[in-house]
Amino acid sequence: MLPAWLLLLVFFIGPILLTFYFAFTNLSLTGSEAQATQFIGFSNFMNMFQDPNFRISVMKTVIYLLFSAIIGQQVLGFILALLMKEKNPAFRRVIGIIIIAGWVTPEIVVAFCWVAFLNDSGTLNALLQQVGFKPIAWLFTFPMASVIIANIWHGTAFSMLVFQAALDDVPKSIEEAAVVDGASRFQVLYKIVLPMIKGSVVTNMILVTLQTLGVFTLIYAMTGGGPGTATQTLPIFMYNQAFVNYQLGYGTAISLILLLIGVIVSVLYLKSMKVKV
Repeated sequence: MLPAWLLLLVFFIGPILLTFYFAFTNLSLTGSEAQATQFIGFSNFMNMFQDPNFRISVMKTVIYLLFSAIIGQQVLGFILALLMKEKNPAFRRVIGIIIIAGWVTPEIVVAFCWVAFLNDSGTLNALLQQVGFKPIAWLFTFPMASVIIANIWHGTAFSMLVFQAALDDVPKSIEEAAVVDGASRFQVLYKIVLPMIKGSVVTNMILVTLQTLGVFTLIYAMTGGGPGTATQTLPIFMYNQAFVNYQLGYGTAISLILLLIGVIVSVLYLKSMKVKV
């Protein structure tokens, strides 16, 4: 086990410990701080909480997370899995390949595809002009909605696969017995199916949430966090502080807050679903 432990120490545990240390320093890519890094305690965090751009980024992150992961990928993935339940295997295979194609596509490719679809002379405006509507600058007028829809399109397949596997494990005899006893389709779904796949729901919610919290490439390639701060989520704000303003210490402090948000949200999911932690 020693080689495996060494790899974990060098490439996983070590960087995590360094991140915690750098968050409490004035580490910079340029200037005197780059040559003589000093421990400054909680100054980065104090400056962060006083920065209005940080508060804006937190709000944008919450909006992006709520509509992209919780309402978008989770709900749509479950609906797709439910619709494909007990369908013809060949049909499920074809639809599955089509949906999964979006999931396996790299984020940067997805971003360019959606930019091509939504830009001023893109496919969507070309279709709208065919039916008499004027072109709309989607990425400028509705930037947050644009990146949310792109991420839903990209990530829903994962939720669909998780729920599809969970639904296939629900014994059909239990559902049939409930129907014989007079339960409606909604009652069967709400009272029987959902409680039986609760573990999969929580696991998928946590994974999708953590993935969505860390989305950077998709947003940055589509809007760059703009216009202004319209799509400046925490990963974009962290990147700007660390690699545009060269304040690596400040950027790593933001990354710890992002990590803390992920932990808090995950624990809340587990508690709300009454899953033991």
